[in-house]
Amino acid sequence: MTVYNLGSINADHVYAVPHLPVAGETLAATALQRGLGGKGANQSVAMAQAGAKVVHMGAVGADGSWATERLQQLGVDCSAVATVSAPTGHAIVCVDPAGENQIVLFPGANQALPDQVLTPLQHCGAGDWLVLQNETNLQCEAAQIARQRGARVAYSAAPFTVEAVQNMLGLCDMIIMNAGEAAQLSRALGCDLGQLPVPVVVVTRGAEGADWHDTLNAQQISVPAHKVQPIDTTGAGDTFAGFLIAALHAGASTTAALQLASAAAALKVTRPGTADAIPSMAQVQAFMA
Repeated sequence: MTVYNLGSINADHVYAVPHLPVAGETLAATALQRGLGGKGANQSVAMAQAGAKVVHMGAVGADGSWATERLQQLGVDCSAVATVSAPTGHAIVCVDPAGENQIVLFPGANQALPDQVLTPLQHCGAGDWLVLQNETNLQCEAAQIARQRGARVAYSAAPFTVEAVQNMLGLCDMIIMNAGEAAQLSRALGCDLGQLPVPVVVVTRGAEGADWHDTLNAQQISVPAHKVQPIDTTGAGDTFAGFLIAALHAGASTTAALQLASAAAALKVTRPGTADAIPSMAQVQAFMA
């Protein structure tokens, strides 16, 4: 069984700042860290670290071979990653002393994916998952192929736009959002989360934990967050999503998968960086113990 991830690959430039900058402000950073990022790459790494077989579908520019090499080092199959004429996507991330962040994103190659990156989906089927986010093109096309072949589709609705989510609602089995995104979607559609046309809605609430809404059976499961001292919250949601999907893919119960994902996200925020800072399954299990 395989998890296929159509996702972004970015070069992250992470700046430690005394506070998040405001309009017109020139602010001196106290540190700079460069590394692998992008919601897609982060989630692929998290799923691989959690033990899943992961095939990443995406694109980099001619300047991005280091990114695919790093993904492969972290256990991700990158045979379906294309090299395109657009430059590799990148993000400028500011992180304050409380671990909160501010991100400027340049999509680059992530929005120039050629159709052939979806070729691996011809091999997917029942028991497999397709994972999607909003940082690439071809989401709807990928979801349609996966659903036709019997795979389940998990969709992280970020970066959030109502239009993007509306296009995906009928094509996914699970939608993952943070509390702010969930509130925006409820207001835009004029309905409660339990009324969304998606079998499962997962809402992450940061330090308040996470909620699983089973819309088919009108049931909710909530798990608390672990209390930690955050250093960098960048990638915490992606870590949660990756460990959650990998655990479900491996046959874990809903509650066990949520608890594992919550622990992985908590451990992630105690580390600076993004994909390179995502913990291994052994580290998460030790943290939970």
